[in-house]
Amino acid sequence: MSLIILTSAHRLRPICRLQRIQGHMMSSKAGSEVLFEKVGNAGVITLNRPKALNALNLTMIRHIYPQLKKWDKDSETDLVIIKGAGEKAFCAGGDIRAVTEAGKAGDSLAQDFFREEYILNNTIGTYQKPYVALIDGITMGGGVGLSVHGRFRVATEKTLFAMPETGIGLFPDVGGGYFLPRLQGKLGLFLALTGFRLKGRDVQRIGLATHFVQSDKIASLEKDLVDLKSPSNSDVAQLLDSYQEQVCGKN
Repeated sequence: MSLIILTSAHRLRPICRLQRIQGHMMSSKAGSEVLFEKVGNAGVITLNRPKALNALNLTMIRHIYPQLKKWDKDSETDLVIIKGAGEKAFCAGGDIRAVTEAGKAGDSLAQDFFREEYILNNTIGTYQKPYVALIDGITMGGGVGLSVHGRFRVATEKTLFAMPETGIGLFPDVGGGYFLPRLQGKLGLFLALTGFRLKGRDVQRIGLATHFVQSDKIASLEKDLVDLKSPSNSDVAQLLDSYQEQVCGKN
C-alpha cells in the first residue's frame, strides 16, 4: 500500500512542477504586471515589474499584443507610448528563469514565449501609428525587442543597452540579426559577438535610439506627447527633436 502511494507521489512531481511553472508565467495577477491607460489620444503601456527590472514574461506579451491591435484600429488613439515602472529599468529582458525551467520540464510554454514574443516584435515594427519607447534605464534582450523596432526610441543618461544572450551562446535575440547589421561600420557585429554594454548618449549616437533626453525631462516629455492633438510621425519627431536640442544646447 505504501509503495503504491510513494509511486503515485513520484509520478505527480513532474506534473506539480509544470503547474508551478505555468502558474509563474500565467499568474492571475498578471494584469498588474503590465498596465494600460488612455491619456488624451495616447495609449500608454507601463511595464510594471520594477522588482524584476520589468522583465518580460509570456503573460505580459499576451496582454500587450491584443492591446496594440486594439489601439491600432481605434480612431481615438493616435499615439502609443511604452515605458517601464521604477527608476532602474525600461525592461531588462525576457523572464529567462521561467523560460528555462519550462524548457527543462519539456513544457511548450518555452516555445510559446519566443514565438509570441517575435510576433509582438513584428507588430511593433509594422505599427502604423507613432510608437514611442521611453528607454530610461536598463534595456536588454526582450526590452530591446519592445523598443528598437518602434519608430521612436528615447534614451537617457540612465540607458544601458546590451544583448546579453550572446554571452551564453544564443544568437542575437528579438530580431538582432536584422537591426544589428544595419548599424554603422562593424559595430553590430561587435555587439552580436560580445554582448558589450552601451550607455547613455552612445545608444543614440549609433542609432539604436532615435533621440536622447535627460532623464529628469522624461515626465515632461510624456506630458507633451499625450497633449499632442492627432499627431503625425513628423509632429512627434519635431517634439522629440526640441527636447534633444535642449540637451545639445547644454553641451
